[in-house]
Amino acid sequence: MLCPNIRMKIIHNQLEESISVMREVAKWGREKGFRIWPDEWLTPDELITEEAKPENFCIGKIDGKTACAFILQNSDSKYWKDASNVEAVYLHKLCVKREYAHRNMTKLVVEAIKEECRKNDIKYIRLDTGLDEKVVRKIYLNAGFKIVDIIDYDNGRSMALYEMEV
Repeated sequence: MLCPNIRMKIIHNQLEESISVMREVAKWGREKGFRIWPDEWLTPDELITEEAKPENFCIGKIDGKTACAFILQNSDSKYWKDASNVEAVYLHKLCVKREYAHRNMTKLVVEAIKEECRKNDIKYIRLDTGLDEKVVRKIYLNAGFKIVDIIDYDNGRSMALYEMEV
């Protein structure tokens, strides 16, 4: 367990290192039998979009060591169509390196993101994940997110939209 006074530093524009962490965590997840992204989805060609530019790829450092990676966007028109581009940031593909697992990393990431949001008058942190992803759902609910909507698809799958007020 990390001490409460441990702080995370977020570093933006870390495309290569963040994708490397994502691939490392995805490989571990597949080995454990979790449904997680295949490596072919974790490439710059697949991940860089109009809303997820290289500067949106972040790593989180603790004591100078990379602990996690994620994408932090200013908009997400796929799931949050009616949202203003200045009211929220959108967290995607949060991956924690295994040596930092089970140490409240999600809460540390969220606190670091909240600091950035406060400086920019951003009111919410939002994310989405499969509704049936019980482990992930528990992590985000324990970090303080609330499910604010569920999108049901014809294929039987559902997406949960999470939000946290800054």
